[in-house]
Amino acid sequence: MQLLFHLGKIEYENYENQYLYVILVASSQKHNLCISKFITIFEAIKFNNEMRNIFILCFLLITTAGFSQTKKSYKIGIIGFYNLENLFDTIDGPNNDAEFLPNGANHYTGEVYIDKLGKLSDVLSQIGTDASPDGLSLFGVAEVENKNVLVDLIATEKLKDRHYEIVHYDSPDERGIDVALIYNPKYLTVTASENLFVDLSTPKEPVGHKTRDVLFVTGKYDGEPIYIFVNHWPSRRGGEEASAPGRKKAAKVCRDKMNEIQRKDPNAKIVVMGDLNDDPTNESVAKIIGATGDIENLRKGQMYNPWTELFEKGIGTLAYNDAWSLFDQIIISEPFISKKQKGFFYREADIFNKPFMSQQSGRYKGYPKRTYDFSNYAGGYSDHFPTYIILYKEIVK
Repeated sequence: MQLLFHLGKIEYENYENQYLYVILVASSQKHNLCISKFITIFEAIKFNNEMRNIFILCFLLITTAGFSQTKKSYKIGIIGFYNLENLFDTIDGPNNDAEFLPNGANHYTGEVYIDKLGKLSDVLSQIGTDASPDGLSLFGVAEVENKNVLVDLIATEKLKDRHYEIVHYDSPDERGIDVALIYNPKYLTVTASENLFVDLSTPKEPVGHKTRDVLFVTGKYDGEPIYIFVNHWPSRRGGEEASAPGRKKAAKVCRDKMNEIQRKDPNAKIVVMGDLNDDPTNESVAKIIGATGDIENLRKGQMYNPWTELFEKGIGTLAYNDAWSLFDQIIISEPFISKKQKGFFYREADIFNKPFMSQQSGRYKGYPKRTYDFSNYAGGYSDHFPTYIILYKEIVK
C-alpha cells in the first residue's frame, strides 16, 4: 500500500522511519498546516535517525500548541422554571390556605413542609450541573404562598451556598399563590421589577375572578441587559376552550410589555417563562406571544420556543388522563439565537425528569411524582417537571 502526499508526490516508503512520517502527515492535515514547506526543509537537511525524531517531535508539539490556542472557551448560563406545586407554609394566613394547615384536609404539618422543601431543593440543586457546577443561574417558580417559603427554600442545605436572592410580589390570586424569580447575584443584577396585573373582568362579570400577576424583572445578566417575565396563566378549570380567554389576556399583558421594550430596542434579549397552562401550539403562545419552534426562519420581533418540537413528539412536563402537556416553557427572543455575538446565545433546552421524580409503578407510572395523592401525603416533588435552557457566551482571551 502506498500513502501519497499529493502536493509533494512523495512516497512514504522512501523514508527510513515510515511510522513517524504517517504521524507527521496526519498531524499536519488535522491542523491545516502547510506540509509542503515542512517537507522541503525536512529533505534538505541530512538527519541521522536521532535528529530526525527530535525534529518531528518538535514539529508535533508546535502544531498541537497552535491547535489548542484556537479552541474556544465559553461561559455557561442556565435558566430554569419550576412549578413547585402548592408550596405553602403551615401558618394560617389571609388567603385561602385552609387545606394546607396542620389541621386541614391535607394534614399539612411542619414535618411535611420540611420534607417538601428538602425534596424541591434536591431537584433544583441538580438542574444543569452536568453543564455548569453553578447549576441554575436564575429560575422562575410558581405556586408559592409567599416570600417566606422561598426564604426557607434557598436556605436549605443543598441551595444555601449559591446565595440565591428573590424577587416576589403578592398576587391577588384567589388561592393566594404567586410567582417569583430566584437568581444568583453572581450572574444577574436586578435593576427594576414590577407586577403586571392581569384583568380577567368581562361585561358579564365586571369584577371577574382573580389570577396571578405577571412578574416583570429587568437587569444585567453578566453585564448584558435582560428582560424576564415569570408567568402562571389562568388554569383550564371549566374546560380548555371556555377558559382560553383568560390565558389570552395574560399573554397579551406580556406581549404589550414586550412590544414596548422592542420598540425601544429591537435587539432586546427577552425571556418569557412560566406555567402557561397552554401548550406551545395554542393561540396564546404561538400567536399572541409570537413564539415559533422554527429556529431557521425566525424573524425580528419573534420569539423562539424550543419546546414546540418536543411537544409535537408527545413529550411533556405534566400528564393528565394519559396525555402529556407541555405547559412549562421558557421562550426567548430572536437576539439570543445568533452564535456570532459577544453576549450569551442559545445552546439547548431540556426537561429535567430524572427517574426519582417519577411514579415508578401503578396506573400513573412515568407521571411526575406529586406531593399529594388526593389528601394523602405521597412524599413526592411536584406534579410538573421543571424545564431549563442552556446559554453559552464566548470567553475572549
